[in-house]
Amino acid sequence: MCGITGWVDWNSNLNAQKQVLETMVGTLRNRGPDASGCWLSNHAAIGHRRLSVVDPEGGAQPMIRQMGNRTYVITYNGELYNTPDLRRELESLGHTFLSHSDTEVLLVSYIEWGAKCVEKFNGIFAFGIWSEDDQSLFMARDRIGVKPLFYTKKNDVFIFGSEIKALLAHPLVEPVVDEDGIAEIFMIGPARTPGCGVYKGINELKPGECLLYDRSGIKTYKYWRLKSQSHPDDIDTTITSIRELFRDSVERQLVADVPVCTLLSGGVDSSAITAFSADAFRRNGMPQLHTYSIDYRDNEKFFKANNFQPNSDNYWINRVSEFLGTKHHYIVVDTPELVQALETAVYAKDLPGMADIDSSLYLFCREIKKGATVALSGECADEIFGGYPWFHRAELFNADTFPWSLAIEQRQSLISQDIRKLLNPDEYVSQRYRATLAEVPTLDGEEPQDARRRELFYLNMCWFMATLLDRKDRMSMATGLEVRVPFCDHRLVEYVWNIPWWMKMYNGREKGILRQALRGVLPEDVLERKKSPYPKTHNPSYLAAVSSWLLEILDNRNSPIHALINTDVVRSMLESRETTLNRPWFGQLMNTAQLYAYLIQVNLWLKNYKVKIKI
Repeated sequence: MCGITGWVDWNSNLNAQKQVLETMVGTLRNRGPDASGCWLSNHAAIGHRRLSVVDPEGGAQPMIRQMGNRTYVITYNGELYNTPDLRRELESLGHTFLSHSDTEVLLVSYIEWGAKCVEKFNGIFAFGIWSEDDQSLFMARDRIGVKPLFYTKKNDVFIFGSEIKALLAHPLVEPVVDEDGIAEIFMIGPARTPGCGVYKGINELKPGECLLYDRSGIKTYKYWRLKSQSHPDDIDTTITSIRELFRDSVERQLVADVPVCTLLSGGVDSSAITAFSADAFRRNGMPQLHTYSIDYRDNEKFFKANNFQPNSDNYWINRVSEFLGTKHHYIVVDTPELVQALETAVYAKDLPGMADIDSSLYLFCREIKKGATVALSGECADEIFGGYPWFHRAELFNADTFPWSLAIEQRQSLISQDIRKLLNPDEYVSQRYRATLAEVPTLDGEEPQDARRRELFYLNMCWFMATLLDRKDRMSMATGLEVRVPFCDHRLVEYVWNIPWWMKMYNGREKGILRQALRGVLPEDVLERKKSPYPKTHNPSYLAAVSSWLLEILDNRNSPIHALINTDVVRSMLESRETTLNRPWFGQLMNTAQLYAYLIQVNLWLKNYKVKIKI
């Protein structure tokens, strides 16, 4: 994995702008701690930071390739999991290679097939390819949106980067937020509207989207969409297909020239990845697989089971690790470092995020990086197989809004009355919800319940899953750790999308079809374990710490958040000492302590990024 950045300017000679480019590249150092590179021409500046995973010697970037008299330059972040297949096909067409890196294969694929090359890729990627002769920049992002790619246009200057901080390092880009950005922070956050960068004028290339920039302007288009159609396979064929697609996805994603591990919570998803990984390690004569989990000091003492988190993980982690013969590492986080890392998490994301759910992941990844460079993680199984409560509980299933963000009235109450009048926050949320529903690929003749369920699956993929992938990319890459997500293989996603609900609920269990596909791979008691989300701290010292910090912010008249919030409402919440909101602030994990931490992150963001509010 890496960090990419650069810009195109038709009115300047960029050969003299190396210092600016190096500054932009420098902001991405954590994404690529191993090497950096810059390439400049009259109208294009291309930069790269590298995390060496495959072919450390031959994969340096920006990579330049000559084809006849034509010059192509690539800056690329990601991994192609079908590199050997593509390489063989390209060699059969007469191409030769100087390395075994996927970067060279991607670049040659573009030279051979042009923009249609993305349709052949299996992987996670965000890249830009500059054609010096055409004076054009082609960019693309992977189908599911695992890797980020932001861009903005200032007059005739087009600027892009893996993270917003790279754009902000360009002299033309200012950290300005308008009314839409404020609505994103308070009514949508920590999610973001697809394609929205929150900062005014900054956009994100959407998953499965390409962009072409040349002298005629910006053109974007989708190269991949989900298609709804009748599922052709019977139950036995479906079970076999899921198992083999998933096994192939895991095994392709184990390829690396650096140490690879898995994240293990003892749940079905992470245990399945670990099982297939451990099997591949054994068959290929590789060393013992290392696995990692996170917990919090004194969590066992304070944990209380609830609908969202029915049990703690430790017993199940031990069960799976011993069954599969992995070398397991327990990472334990304490309250002071969890609170301190809230600020680090804001910098990693360039925005407020999922509070300690983010900061704990950052600390977790930082420890993993000491022993591995690549980790496989179980994100997205719940989104594609239907594991979340809103697929099963009527009040969530039928909610006429995003079911993971129902605290709309409470969100509004936090915004200052003057700003609330300008935002029309109810309408802002409704418009984005309706716009997404309008995109859902429907299936003719589908029963109303099934049609609604298809809407929920689509909403999950475009919004909730995108938030989790965004979180995982920023927090892991802030430590130089590459995280791969086998459940995001587009072949698996496409196949599961059209499996009918009764099959997905095989034996009447959430994700029942996945559990059945793993029979014989994992112990029965692990397969029957109820879903449990990413662990969070239950230590009351965390709530006390963030409450105290937020109160200090409110007591300081110079705190920038005062310009946006209803201070009396927030202070009243703190004084009430309520420990649980009526509804979670976001998802299943963000409750009172996380809301306070989120407001702390908003203040840190406004202050540290010197955000200008223009509404």
